[in-house]
Amino acid sequence: MATNYKVLGQVAPLATTATAIYTVPSATEAVVSSIVVCERGGATSTFRLAVRPNGATLANEHYLVYDADINASDTLIFTVGLTLDATDVLEAYASTGDFTFHAYGSEIT
Repeated sequence: MATNYKVLGQVAPLATTATAIYTVPSATEAVVSSIVVCERGGATSTFRLAVRPNGATLANEHYLVYDADINASDTLIFTVGLTLDATDVLEAYASTGDFTFHAYGSEIT
């Protein structure tokens, strides 16, 4: 079993568009240690984070964060130990196109 520590994903999604930050490759498990949310615009905005197990269609039970406020030009850092299985999807959604999302952690193969 090998563990690789890495940037798992970085995205700047379009406004009001659910976008995958990271999808766990097949035959792999992952631990997301940090999620960074950066609001690059000039207004308070909202965002969502969700985990879709096995690439399932997004449903209410998948949300980790739902319509949380973030101030203009602010950054939030979540330190988590989010464990993901093969084909699980970490997904982001933002109310504006002024967001960047990052996921850092390790892949276990």
